[in-house]
Amino acid sequence: VQLVESGGGSVQAGGSVRLSCVASIDTYSSNCIGWFRQAPAKERKAVAVIDMDGKINYADSVKERFTVSRDDEQATLYLQMNSLKSEDSDMYYCAATFACGVSWSNPQIISYWGLGTQVTVS
Repeated sequence: VQLVESGGGSVQAGGSVRLSCVASIDTYSSNCIGWFRQAPAKERKAVAVIDMDGKINYADSVKERFTVSRDDEQATLYLQMNSLKSEDSDMYYCAATFACGVSWSNPQIISYWGLGTQVTVS
């Protein structure tokens, strides 16, 4: 397994959750790594992506509330989720790929996916 998420769970609206993604070295060396989310029967959508230059892109719906960061020594990606809303309830997936650029939000460019961790906001 190349990407392993943890940290999901149930939280009340307004609360916070931090997701973690531990990546294997070969996966972590990919150019872009980030988080996507998906509701049942819906398309997977980008949440936040970091490229190897450190540029961070966020979906408009999470700006000012979510923060993505990486610990290169631990090959770990984080997603700090604050001021959670019920509409943030989704399965969250760690993702990695070799090039993103302007296509950072397109799930079709992703090479590696984790199995996902559920976040439920009530």
